[in-house]
Amino acid sequence: MHACVIHAAGDLRVEEFTPSAPGPGEVAVAVAFGGICGSDLHYYRHGRVGDFTVREPMVLGHEIVGHVSALGPGADGPPAGTPVAVHPATPCDQCAECGAGRRNVCAGTRYLGSAARTPHVQGGFAQHVTVPDAQIRVLPPHLDLRRAVLAEPLSVALHAVRRAGDVRGKRVLVTGAGPIGCLVTAVLRHEGAAGIVVSDLMETPLRIAKACGATGTVQVGAEDDAWDTSFDVAVEASGAPAGLRTCVERTRRGGTVVLLGLLPPGEVPLLGNITVTRELELRGAFRFDTEFDEAIGLLAGGLPVDAVVTHTFALSDTRAAFDIAHDRTVASKVLLDLAHA
Repeated sequence: MHACVIHAAGDLRVEEFTPSAPGPGEVAVAVAFGGICGSDLHYYRHGRVGDFTVREPMVLGHEIVGHVSALGPGADGPPAGTPVAVHPATPCDQCAECGAGRRNVCAGTRYLGSAARTPHVQGGFAQHVTVPDAQIRVLPPHLDLRRAVLAEPLSVALHAVRRAGDVRGKRVLVTGAGPIGCLVTAVLRHEGAAGIVVSDLMETPLRIAKACGATGTVQVGAEDDAWDTSFDVAVEASGAPAGLRTCVERTRRGGTVVLLGLLPPGEVPLLGNITVTRELELRGAFRFDTEFDEAIGLLAGGLPVDAVVTHTFALSDTRAAFDIAHDRTVASKVLLDLAHA
């Protein structure tokens, strides 16, 4: 079998491995597709994501779907051959945060393909993975696997919109039209936002945002910038300090700014006086929890997000896939076909 392994910044390899048999309470999955996330790209290009640094070889990937291949002793799972998605998180279920229903910020969470802890948690860009049975989600029979692979990033988008509160009838700004920003746009449209303006530096991501439900777009730096001067809610999905500045500047008094994109490590500028005098609410949004099941339902129900997936590569072409995924002039969500090494 083969897997996509990061060793250090720029050192990405497709390596052979021998999958282990599922133990008690575990399910083995033959992975069909994996979606390359922005965090995977950061590990590839910089060897880190925010404050999480690669210190040992790690299989990347946490957006995966496939078919059950085997059940371990006592596992509560579907029979072999069943199409499934894999929830990438295993919270501790014992800390105060888990007890308060905020398992997504559990400090003890094990998350597929994450260097947040050492030893790192190995990820899902492998032809076979073994996970606890609680992470398995059976997919509706009519949901195509290429579409189902969006369940994880769509869950991130759902959680971010939930953090914003009720968006019905509100004007919302989304900075950053990467895959997450476009999925946030689709969720906002589904939740009844009255207007959704998406900003980005590139033309191609903005076209995808339009297909996902944006009512207006702004190409940053273009001479015909058509900004609405005041938004009720802003979602920062770019992970860029300039995006955060834009959100704070263009949110109305008493409005809400949701910080979703991971900013560069260390301190970043913040328009503190505007935040204070407008009484803005700044809310972080990190990963997700139960939204994963809702995301699968929305995908099965036809949420218009197909434009987000732009490319598919065989596992053997992993480096090319990552390079294309980084080129935002042509790509949005890039998939690895892990069934073909």
